[in-house]
Amino acid sequence: MSEPKPPTPTPGDTYKGWLFKWTNYIKGYQRRWFVLSNGLLSYYRTQAEMGHTCRGTINLATANIAVEDSCNFVISNGGAQTYHLKASSEVERQRWITALELAKAKAVRMQAESDDSGDDCPALPPTSGQGGGCRNSEVQSTLRTLGSKVEDLSTCNDLIAKHGSALQRSLSELEGIRLGVDMGEKVRQVTERATLFRITSNAMINACRDFLTLAQVHSKRWQKAFQAERDQRIRLEETLEQLAKQHNHLERAFRGATVLAPSLSNPAIDKGSVGPGKGDASDEDDENEFFDAMEDPAEFITVPADPKYHRRSGSNVSGISSELGMDDQSLDEQSLASNPESPQSLEVEPVRQRRTRIPDKPNYSLNLWSIMKNCIGKELSKIPMPVNFNEPISMLQRLSEDLEYYELLDKAAKCQSSLEQLCYVAAFTVSSYSTTVYRTGKPFNPLLGETFEMDRLTECGYRSLCEQVSHHPPAAAHHAISEKGWTLRQEIALASKFRGKYLSIMPLGSIQCLFEKSNNHYSWKKVTTTVHNIIVGKLWIDQSGEIDVVNHRTGDRCHLKFAPYSYFSRDVARKVTGVVTDKDGKAHYVLSGTWDEKMELSRVMQSSKGENGTEGKQRTVYQTLKAKEIWRSNPLPEGAETMYYFSSLALTLNEPEEGVAPTDSRRRPDQRLMEAGRWDEANSEKQRLEEKQRSSRREREREAVRTTSPAEEAVTEDSITDSPLKSKYSSLTDAGEIGTEASEVSDESNHQDNYQALWFQKLDDPVSGETMHVYKGGYWEAKDQGSWDMCPDIF
Repeated sequence: MSEPKPPTPTPGDTYKGWLFKWTNYIKGYQRRWFVLSNGLLSYYRTQAEMGHTCRGTINLATANIAVEDSCNFVISNGGAQTYHLKASSEVERQRWITALELAKAKAVRMQAESDDSGDDCPALPPTSGQGGGCRNSEVQSTLRTLGSKVEDLSTCNDLIAKHGSALQRSLSELEGIRLGVDMGEKVRQVTERATLFRITSNAMINACRDFLTLAQVHSKRWQKAFQAERDQRIRLEETLEQLAKQHNHLERAFRGATVLAPSLSNPAIDKGSVGPGKGDASDEDDENEFFDAMEDPAEFITVPADPKYHRRSGSNVSGISSELGMDDQSLDEQSLASNPESPQSLEVEPVRQRRTRIPDKPNYSLNLWSIMKNCIGKELSKIPMPVNFNEPISMLQRLSEDLEYYELLDKAAKCQSSLEQLCYVAAFTVSSYSTTVYRTGKPFNPLLGETFEMDRLTECGYRSLCEQVSHHPPAAAHHAISEKGWTLRQEIALASKFRGKYLSIMPLGSIQCLFEKSNNHYSWKKVTTTVHNIIVGKLWIDQSGEIDVVNHRTGDRCHLKFAPYSYFSRDVARKVTGVVTDKDGKAHYVLSGTWDEKMELSRVMQSSKGENGTEGKQRTVYQTLKAKEIWRSNPLPEGAETMYYFSSLALTLNEPEEGVAPTDSRRRPDQRLMEAGRWDEANSEKQRLEEKQRSSRREREREAVRTTSPAEEAVTEDSITDSPLKSKYSSLTDAGEIGTEASEVSDESNHQDNYQALWFQKLDDPVSGETMHVYKGGYWEAKDQGSWDMCPDIF
């Protein structure tokens, strides 16, 4: 498309247009959008960036403008900034030169007027230099003048002291002489010295008057200069803060997957005439974006929406209280503007003070030989893994940690729009991974029948119950219900694969969330957790994969993508992106952030197909409103590095409580001993519990065989052919409990077990079509009655 011909510049006009700017020897000249306004020349990559991201600005008041050839010209402010620019034609170059010269002359004139305005005394003669140099010379001249006056005052002070002493001596001598011949001579000396004292005093008075007059003359100018410096500092601070926000926005939303490529290709331009040393360092960094190095290119990119959408959305929000028949989009904006920031309408004071610390982790060195020597002469199934690899909570408690950010579900329950509700549910799924950043320890594998309750009904309005419902394969069921109108249930089993350098943990099963008011039924699965540097180096954890959060009632869907860490990627680490679509596939919201820090939400106003990605895939371009933060992780408590990097919630999970079931994880003795730092006793107790579980399992298998058929009794022991490092991090295997995946398959085909979960029952969900363990009730009633006769003795 042909661009409109720019107008001939006139003094005071804002001048805009395309120019080619030299960046570096790799990229050469790049097409940029330049804006000349108020004596400042700024440039942007595209016209769309004018509202939020400025790539560079140069002040023309102190700049030099030089013409190189028919199309090229250079703007420099003394070496700090140099722009090598090229116009499309000689006529266009002359228009820019004219506009720049006019803007520079006006900027210099305005600066001179601002320096002289408000002064009551005539200005000092101008010195060499302009701008800041002129002002500094004036200040230095004034300071020299004041310094000379101070020296005069000091000299007068010395003279007054000298003549005053002489006058005092003369007066003393005059008192002691006799009346006679010497009287006239002494009187003459006193008169001379009194005259000198009077002259010196007058000089002192005049010097003081000159100093005071000069100080008063320049005080107003200094006050104005100090105020100008103060205002300039405040403006610089605000500019730096805005630049920091823009930089953060660019890093998270525009770099890599969220940078809109230029719509027009760069013309072939001969850069042989460009001398060495050209380029702008700030722009050069922005240009070196090597998308080919990204392992997994983004499926979509976002750009700010047209300002008309912002005006329209603002009017919708302002008039929201009076418009009852509005559409879903206006309703979404109302709730998005109010829900995240609005406080809870009913804040309940906690009735119990929870603990904020646990005993520090002992600094025990792990001796591999101390483990191996215990293996001599023993069956593999009876070799215990030490608690050195664990953290003092169970997998059931780790599963309950998903509720740390339960407020997201509380807000979701208040949403009027199912699409917005889906955004909060998606943020909740991401928040469950925020506690895993530094948690490289392995939770205790629960014993079969072990439970864990988290009763926060008074404090937070919800109750949670977990139970280990299966041993082969190991599976835990979780049920939480809130007074705010939501229910969360999940059944999680884990599979792991050791790949030499890292360990992959793949959660099996699903998570469901139900809302009572809207009858919305959501389900999703977890992503893969990877533990790196298993053999050598410092352990670190990454989350990767994709999640589809589906609303089975409306057909809405949120597709979340957890980007794996890549050394070559310029994306922010632990990045998560997502798109919320309705049943027809139309995008309404875009989610972005990191799984360890925060998630932001942007309203989609328009979408279109953009350029192809690095793999030839066509990416979608979403025009969005300004992002809103809907979740931010809580900081770790003080001293968390010595407490297994537990969050504030995790510190309270193993705190002893009265009235819990005898199968509760808080009552597990080996876990309790490990938390107290008595690891040797914990290892012995752990071995006892594992042997007790084996005996109970053999007894159940015998009973199952007797009640079903007189077939050959097949009782197998667990295998722990897993390596110690695999048992350390799989969160699935524990010595004496289960073995490798191959042994699990063998065990399942050879043994029979008639175990039934106590508080959960296996049902088919008619909405999602999945089979999972669902809470059947009775636990909280048994707790109120204090009746736990039905609980097995597992500890």
